[in-house]
Amino acid sequence: MVVDSAWALVVLLLGLLSDFTTSGWQRYGGVAVSFAIAALMAVRRRRPDLAAAGGTALGLGQLALHIEPGGSSIGYLVFAYTGAAFGSPWASRLVLAVGLAAGPLTLWRFDGSGGGPAESVDAPPGPSAWQTVFIGVLMSTPFVLCWAWGRLTRVRAAYLVELEDRAARLERERDARAKVAVAAERARIARELHDVVAHNVSVMIVQADGAAYVLDNSPQQAKEALATIAGTGRQALVEMRRLLGVLRTSETAGEYVPQPGVEELPELLEQVRTAGLPVDFATSGDQRELPRGLELTVYRIVQEALTNVRKHGGPGARARVAVDFGAHDLEVLVEDDGRGAVGTRADDGGGDGTGHGLIGMRERVGMVSGSLDVGPRPGGGFRIRAVLPLRAAK
Repeated sequence: MVVDSAWALVVLLLGLLSDFTTSGWQRYGGVAVSFAIAALMAVRRRRPDLAAAGGTALGLGQLALHIEPGGSSIGYLVFAYTGAAFGSPWASRLVLAVGLAAGPLTLWRFDGSGGGPAESVDAPPGPSAWQTVFIGVLMSTPFVLCWAWGRLTRVRAAYLVELEDRAARLERERDARAKVAVAAERARIARELHDVVAHNVSVMIVQADGAAYVLDNSPQQAKEALATIAGTGRQALVEMRRLLGVLRTSETAGEYVPQPGVEELPELLEQVRTAGLPVDFATSGDQRELPRGLELTVYRIVQEALTNVRKHGGPGARARVAVDFGAHDLEVLVEDDGRGAVGTRADDGGGDGTGHGLIGMRERVGMVSGSLDVGPRPGGGFRIRAVLPLRAAK
């Protein structure tokens, strides 16, 4: 408003300088028009509709009272720009219509044919009709140009607002995607940590209990159990280091041990057998190379299932692992003949299949668009069956 007020003072001074060159009531009328135009210019940004309507009324009144345009009439161009740039749609249309009619009306009113002083008999002939039309259009051109400039300003402002809104929206979407990625990564790391810690620690606990039991009677067996504990601990340490390396930086992830897959299943089963759980292993179908994500999913499902058998299967339990390579699906079956009630499986969350182990299994299977069937066997024991589509995994 300070800038508009400064320009309003400039227009007021121009108007007063031109008004004082006249005499009589024309001078007073011109001074009043100059002050009114300056007042409207000072508030044109805060009240653009008022400036457009007030400028239109003021111009029509000036024509009706036959007050000749002065230096302050430049304010009408400002009102045309203001109505197009900042006013309502009706104000924009109003200043455009008035601007188109301003030239012809001014020419008609002040050239002597619209009620002004009559021309003398000896005056030279006036311009022709075509010349009058041309002059009227020429006089309206500044108003139309100011209106077009105002429309361009409005469009540019709307475009900038749209760009700012789009930038803010993209920033929110980027933050949301980052949060989703962080949550997914945390879930993946949690699954990895659970599988690594639960399996290896359970093996170490079983071996430690066995070593304590046979320490006095069979030192050799206790020594073998301690060796198994040391080997299992080293393997857990290697996998923990790999996970921590992924957390530190993706560039050093390749420096650690590769993620286990189907080829490492015999080593896993041998480790479980050493821990005291008999396991049968069988494969069928056309065995072939699988995507690394699917390889890790199969390994972790078998690892978690056998860990649950050791924890909850009870004494004397046996397990069987079967991997079937189908044409379109890979089926993984892990079953045991131990205690089959789901409620006895503490890792299953009290019988409803919501424990961390089964949650991790379901998440892994869901990531490759597979299906998971978990529950007790009809003849006793527990069964975990996963079907992993090969095409979706690729």
